[in-house]
Amino acid sequence: MKDALGRGMPKLDDYYLFLAVADAGGLSGAEKATGTSQPTLSRRMGELERTLGKRLFERGPRGYTLTSEGRALLQEAEALREAATRLCRFQLRDTAPEVRITAGGWTTRHVARHLSKIWTPDCAWRPALMASNSNVDIARREADIGIRNRRPDQSWLAGRKLSPITYAEYAAGPEVAGYVTLHHDMPTTPSERWLRSTLPNEIIATASDARSAADMAVAGIGRAILPTFAGRDVAGLMQVSPEIAALTHDEWLVCHHDARHDPPVRAALDGLAELLTAPERFAA
Repeated sequence: MKDALGRGMPKLDDYYLFLAVADAGGLSGAEKATGTSQPTLSRRMGELERTLGKRLFERGPRGYTLTSEGRALLQEAEALREAATRLCRFQLRDTAPEVRITAGGWTTRHVARHLSKIWTPDCAWRPALMASNSNVDIARREADIGIRNRRPDQSWLAGRKLSPITYAEYAAGPEVAGYVTLHHDMPTTPSERWLRSTLPNEIIATASDARSAADMAVAGIGRAILPTFAGRDVAGLMQVSPEIAALTHDEWLVCHHDARHDPPVRAALDGLAELLTAPERFAA
């Protein structure tokens, strides 16, 4: 295709490579981003400039600096970047495999609230979060990844150690007495088991899920024993005890040995490890 002056029209790929060079400020970074060699990038940028009849870059020892015409093209090419992103999302919508992630309620809530830090619709996997206090069977492929409170002991499961998880008592104020916890017939948690074995006579109310128990604590009904990363995020609660040493445990990412090298599962594992060990999760 030619323009009104008889010049050839640039290919869409040329604009894609132009965006990469402009973003990176040089050929080295653009090579890493696109997989296209530096000599090829240099040649294609020269061809693009000749085709457009405009000088887009100042080339120097520090890399490629956009000229005024290059900056103008960059502004126009942003629409192409957005279109490419939408096309990628369209392609991945039906092809990106679902990765099922199971964890306790508080951890699932944390992952859900901060998922955008590690995942976008452009990723090659789709998250499916499953909150459960009972162990969903990864060996039977009921889930792809589990976030667990202990190291897996089955030989067919692989584990990645994350960070220590601490617990404390939370309440609307230090004067609140008694405890709220889960119903005795609900799937148990380490904190619920510890409370029932240590202070059974001080349990004054129960709920069917941890969030409802925390809401009762907010209302001043009693104290709730929560992971500290969760308790500090519940509005209306304050920590009213030291950390409970008996409940401290290491957190583990668990998956089936056969699945851990699958690219979607591997990408999800790496993202979750980054999210769950981030310092801000544990900042007071």
